[in-house]
Amino acid sequence: MGYDLRHHGDAETGDGLLDFAVNVRASAPPAWLGRRLADSLAHLGAYPDQSAARAAVAGRHGRDTAEVLLTAGAAEAFVLLARVLDPVRAVVVHPQFTEPEAALRAAGHTVDRVVLTPEFTLDPALVPDDADLVVLGNPTNPTSVLHPARTLAALARPGRVLVVDEAFADCVPGEPESLAGRRDLPGLVVVRSLTKTWSLAGLRAGYLLAAPELVARLGSAQPLWPVSTPALAAIEACCSPAAVAESDAWAVRLAERREDLADVLGDAGLHVLAGARASFLLVRAPGADLLRERLRERGVAVRRGDTFPGLGPEWLRVAVRDRGTHRVLGRTLAQLVVT
Repeated sequence: MGYDLRHHGDAETGDGLLDFAVNVRASAPPAWLGRRLADSLAHLGAYPDQSAARAAVAGRHGRDTAEVLLTAGAAEAFVLLARVLDPVRAVVVHPQFTEPEAALRAAGHTVDRVVLTPEFTLDPALVPDDADLVVLGNPTNPTSVLHPARTLAALARPGRVLVVDEAFADCVPGEPESLAGRRDLPGLVVVRSLTKTWSLAGLRAGYLLAAPELVARLGSAQPLWPVSTPALAAIEACCSPAAVAESDAWAVRLAERREDLADVLGDAGLHVLAGARASFLLVRAPGADLLRERLRERGVAVRRGDTFPGLGPEWLRVAVRDRGTHRVLGRTLAQLVVT
């Protein structure tokens, strides 16, 4: 395949390294969410009950509870889809999060790739008409490109399952291009994750939205009680109106920080892909693979790009942090340019 599809940002981090490699917002969830998780521990003696969390997700997106499947993060959703579906022609649009393709290949499926070129804009005509499974992200990891909802909707058709990974949709204020509330598109599956914005990567909390028939099929492939009681508490809490409003306010601040990081990287001579809308930037520079190693030697971790189909060693992904942390990265980059 030519790419290490199982390589992820956490492989770049380590003790003492300043982390620009992982796209999780912070090292821990906000205090109010931490308290909700702590309170849930009092109920660990009982088997998990999904009803409240499913109702919260359904209410969040204007869906019926029968259209909601709770999962141990988005990664489980991709594994379930790969195990349950039997596509004749599966197509993954790259560059994007590699776990969907890895899951499909692990389940024995042949995968065709549609590889976009810079500026990584999607043209629906690039996707083969006979593809009966299409997978893509929005906003896309690692490009940070946000595709218009109408462009994605044009890919939906009877006889095709269209999987849209919206793990970073809440990075965009108001989520204007999300398809999570759409019930009119045939074969649409939307995968969402709570691990990024709410700093819950260690808890594994996510969900899938699809037609009831497909949700039932996917659910039958899960083990009993697949989502833990603390994860259910997190899903319910993060789908509340107050949490959605908090997330939207964070997305506004994120846009300001993302612009600040783009300035820092641009001042260091790196080419920043324009139009980013997620919590990371894709950058290109000659010798970026060597630059990543030299940054690591100086205590800074960034994400290599050459494990994503369609990218090469000249690409890096850099997570958005606070302004002070950006200044540290800028000074380190300046030292490397001098030396």
